[in-house]
Amino acid sequence: MARASTLKLAFHVYRTGQIGLKSTTNTGFTQCSRRYIQTHSQRPNNLPLAFAFDIDGVLIRGEEALPAAKKAFSVLHGDNPLGVEIPFILLTNGGGVSEETRCQKLSAQLGFQIKPEQYIQAHTVLKNIVSKYVNQPVLVLGGKNDAVRKVAEGYGFKQVYNTLDVLAWKPSAWPFHDLTPEERASAKEVDFAQVPIAAVFVFHDPRDWALDIQIICDVIQSGGIIGGPHVPYLRRKPIDLVFCNPDLVWRSDFERPRLGQGAFKDAFQAVFKSLTGSTYPHVQFGKPTEATYAFAENVLQDQSQKLWGHRQFPSVYMIGDNPESDIAGANAARWKSILVHTGVYDPQMGPPSHKPTYEASDVAEAVNMALDQELGTGRKPDAWTG
Repeated sequence: MARASTLKLAFHVYRTGQIGLKSTTNTGFTQCSRRYIQTHSQRPNNLPLAFAFDIDGVLIRGEEALPAAKKAFSVLHGDNPLGVEIPFILLTNGGGVSEETRCQKLSAQLGFQIKPEQYIQAHTVLKNIVSKYVNQPVLVLGGKNDAVRKVAEGYGFKQVYNTLDVLAWKPSAWPFHDLTPEERASAKEVDFAQVPIAAVFVFHDPRDWALDIQIICDVIQSGGIIGGPHVPYLRRKPIDLVFCNPDLVWRSDFERPRLGQGAFKDAFQAVFKSLTGSTYPHVQFGKPTEATYAFAENVLQDQSQKLWGHRQFPSVYMIGDNPESDIAGANAARWKSILVHTGVYDPQMGPPSHKPTYEASDVAEAVNMALDQELGTGRKPDAWTG
């Protein structure tokens, strides 16, 4: 019990600057108290919690990091009562470039290093299914120029094409999009009449919805040969269609939320149904899908293994701004969830569509709230220390 009391005292001093019920304004006394706690409490080999963070609307908005994000990451990197790193991952429905590229940019924005193994984008989960398509031609959509192609090739796909390649091959495939010099330079030379597409992956939000909807319809209705004759449904080669992000909207630095990949999916299905009388079966990844949260939990266990030497931790806190993705997915995965008010969700619009465990004004408050629950008034520390 002495160990438990010491840890609770550490957290109380850290949060309030108070010892017991008496406020102290003596900085030296507070510093001495902290040194005493650090000296007389053993470093734990386990922590009671880990974090998963959404990015847009939680850590950044547009190109700027939110001030609360820097405070939160300071806590994660050791500015906490135990002076230890806390396992965390970033779990976003964004994407379009490699995890390494995203980490470099976000690290510069936050002022803290983010490692690629901590960063899960909407399409990162595709690493698990590369072996099925590794030697088959696949069409990838979204992003700028051939950035998504490079991501897919980095995952291990060998034959990767995009809709700019189709236009470079035959501009009449969609005569309303003239390739820019940069787009043309990024395109592959290929005869799609000889390339049977096995699967279509929507990695990231398409730049030209009309072009991409047209080419998806061509691929599906012809059994994989772009420009080939339409094949009756029962004789078609099945074409796998995968969407990586179900978000209808997302939050940028614009005044109102913007349409996301989920809106593109709805637009495609509406067009396809008008053409054929039915929607097309597809696979959905990204938050809030079970597959994405299972993938994320495995990554978090890897982080715990590196920091503490084992893969188990009692509580995962998902901190996000979108009830439909962040909160719904976390609740289904039996994680704890904290909904912040800096992004998609606006409290003035009424209760959230999916109820979080807690709500917080921003990510810094959310992190402190979780720590308070696990180290302060929550379970006793001696129940989780090793």
